[in-house]
Amino acid sequence: MSVLPKALTVPARSLLSRWFAARAPKSDNATLNLRNVYIFFSREGLLFAVLLIITFIAGINYGNNLVLGLCFYLISVWLISFHVTFAHISGLQVRLLDVTMAEAGAPVWVTLQLRNDSRRPRRQLLFIFEQVASEQTEQKPYKKADKNNDNQHEINADSQLSVLVTRLQDEQIIRLPVQTYRRGQLQLPRLKIKTVYPLGIMRAWSYVYFARSAWVYPKPETFDWQAQYAIASPEDLPIGGQYRQGQDDFERLDNYIEGESLARVSWGHVARGQGMFTKHFADPVGHEQTLDYTDMPAAQHEQKLAQMAYGVLTLGELGVPFNMRLPNEITVNKHATATMGEGEAFAQACLLRLAKSP
Repeated sequence: MSVLPKALTVPARSLLSRWFAARAPKSDNATLNLRNVYIFFSREGLLFAVLLIITFIAGINYGNNLVLGLCFYLISVWLISFHVTFAHISGLQVRLLDVTMAEAGAPVWVTLQLRNDSRRPRRQLLFIFEQVASEQTEQKPYKKADKNNDNQHEINADSQLSVLVTRLQDEQIIRLPVQTYRRGQLQLPRLKIKTVYPLGIMRAWSYVYFARSAWVYPKPETFDWQAQYAIASPEDLPIGGQYRQGQDDFERLDNYIEGESLARVSWGHVARGQGMFTKHFADPVGHEQTLDYTDMPAAQHEQKLAQMAYGVLTLGELGVPFNMRLPNEITVNKHATATMGEGEAFAQACLLRLAKSP
């Protein structure tokens, strides 16, 4: 008997979701107004409505003016609460500032700026990202067969975290989590803003649909590092600067020796009458590495990307110069030289490339 109501509510909820989305176009700046703010009885307010009906019927049935007077008084309280609750949320401005990048299975953090142009502070505003159940099933993360499901339940519970703003006067910055389930581009779910201030009888809420999306890189998976690359620990790195003759970095000036190329002569010193000197250049010698997709020991595509993510994070922490070759880059241009870099910033750029990889 419970299957039929559930089957009926799913299309109704889908229809309501499309109707809400049509009234609030996607934007990273939103202002709550008459078009996108909704109001109805709260759970406690439904009991209040039942009390109104009971007092009205009792007053009419028994012709009791005191009961009717109480009923009309409660109706006036309801009308005032209706107006105050709606005005309390209407006019609020929400702006999306930043969306972090995260690994699959971890939440991305969304930074929002709240602005209140009213002279009166706004109180008891609840902010939460609603993640639809269908989106959760579609965005399952890549995971190995030996992983248990206990951690997954804990992650789903954390994805329901919300932020309650007890008092908003002027501006405030808040951060909210959005749970991720698979690698790639993640469209942010709708943001729900609601309040039952001041009496708890009426509940006013609104939905904000952001245009910006988040990127999720594969969850790093360890592999036999020493079998693929020479560097396994910081002790293997060279100490100090080691250089070889090259063309990039200026190293020193030496006295000119007959027979050397005149192109290396420092003619500025010659013009100043300081003699002839030869400029010498050097290139740094280090343990540069190339993270190549074809070198990953895994067999599956997503698992290879996960192992590359582990290599990127490891080399970024060690400060080793490296570049990264993805399968689409290899097939498009086999002779292209990938950009060499090092450090955390370059590692984050490589993780973004992994997140955008087909």
